[in-house]
Amino acid sequence: MCESLTYRQFIYVTSRMDYLSSHINNHACALCVEKGMQIEVPQRAKVIRILMDELTRIASHELWWGAMAMDLGAFTPFFHAFRERESINDIMEETCGARLTMNYIVPGGLMQDIHPNFQKRVKDFLALYRSKIHEYDELVTGNIIFQNRMKGVGYISAEDAISFGMTGPAARGSGVSCDIRKLYPYDGYENLQFDEILETAGDSFARYMVRIREMQQSIRIIEQLIDNIPEGDFVAKTKAVLKLPKGEFYTRVETARGELGVYIVSEGGTTPYRIKFRSPGFSNLSALDHMARGEKLGDLVAMMGTLDLVIPDIDR
Repeated sequence: MCESLTYRQFIYVTSRMDYLSSHINNHACALCVEKGMQIEVPQRAKVIRILMDELTRIASHELWWGAMAMDLGAFTPFFHAFRERESINDIMEETCGARLTMNYIVPGGLMQDIHPNFQKRVKDFLALYRSKIHEYDELVTGNIIFQNRMKGVGYISAEDAISFGMTGPAARGSGVSCDIRKLYPYDGYENLQFDEILETAGDSFARYMVRIREMQQSIRIIEQLIDNIPEGDFVAKTKAVLKLPKGEFYTRVETARGELGVYIVSEGGTTPYRIKFRSPGFSNLSALDHMARGEKLGDLVAMMGTLDLVIPDIDR
């Protein structure tokens, strides 16, 4: 599909792959086009992009947490998760005009500037999150029934996680250092203070804890940036029709589920000659057979839940 679309259009097809990381997917595509055309993105746009990425990561992990608990039989946490997630979706809707597939990031920057209420609403969300985070531990993390369903279930070693090409929280739960924001920083992540979350147990509970602790790091990143958004343009001046020079271009970002790589082969025209997406879901899912052998059928729920699968990302 992407090979029949222009360099402005193809970006938004990726919103529909891992639809819970649509901002970050769009970001990866824009970075690849900018790399090929050597476009210098304004500093304001870079900071807003990171803010949107981290809000997206939290919203994704919130939905995962609620759905994970519900899959294991706890219905209440789903409503708690959506309370925080809806606050983020309202912020997205006000600035981007959409709640799920945003179409906000463009080659050179952003589709439009942030809404005047953006900073206030983000700060309100931070206050809400801080006041409610203890409920996550009380309802789920510290629940002995939940722990018994998760600990020691779906074990995968660091070596096997690497062999299967696992990335993101699924790999970091086995102690594999693979956070693209740290290893190959983009758009200013190198200037931010945050930790790569690693757990070493390699089981479902370890993968669960990585995501819980990652949300705290995303909050930390947002707090560093929300009062320090630079003035200036929100998009670089680019031509209406973009043409990448002849060659091959690759960029990678850290989505909520792991490494997304965008590989473009250009013949110098207005559409890509070839495009390949290296998305995290497919590789992470490939390890399920290995980690499930010898386990009980009922434990598949915990294993699949902690892989955090978004199926369109795999089905394509």
